[in-house]
Amino acid sequence: MSKPCSRHPHTHRLIQQPLTELTEKLRQGSRKVTGPRQAILDVLRRHASPLTNKEIHAALGKEDCDLATIYRNMHTLERMGLVRRYDFGDGAARFELASEEESAHHHHLVCTRCSMILEVDDCFPEEFQASVASRHGFVGVSHRLEFFGICPKCQATPSATA
Repeated sequence: MSKPCSRHPHTHRLIQQPLTELTEKLRQGSRKVTGPRQAILDVLRRHASPLTNKEIHAALGKEDCDLATIYRNMHTLERMGLVRRYDFGDGAARFELASEEESAHHHHLVCTRCSMILEVDDCFPEEFQASVASRHGFVGVSHRLEFFGICPKCQATPSATA
């Protein structure tokens, strides 16, 4: 049985980091603070789950930022460690703001019908991770975990049982 992880603090996605702090991180990374980068970071800090590039583009609304600019900037922001990339097996990369703490992590529950994503606070016991690492001679082990299934809303639709 999993339990909330005590060793690895789990972050909660609605990161309320002020945009000014995120902008300062861009400067510290020797990167230009551009309008599109600020707009992308602002979108990510206001969303509770990872977003695709297209979802970021749609959320920008009237911002003057094309999809190609978003793709380029997401690669830059990922290299800088400001965003974390996730692949949930559907061919679309998703991004969210990286946590302040390097060791912080969290897990996801993903609906295979509507792609809704929820954070999961449960984690494997520390002993399990240590045992797996030890049996295979690994040190400095971390993990990522995503669960896939059908959410309650999609279960209510007839196609969910097919």
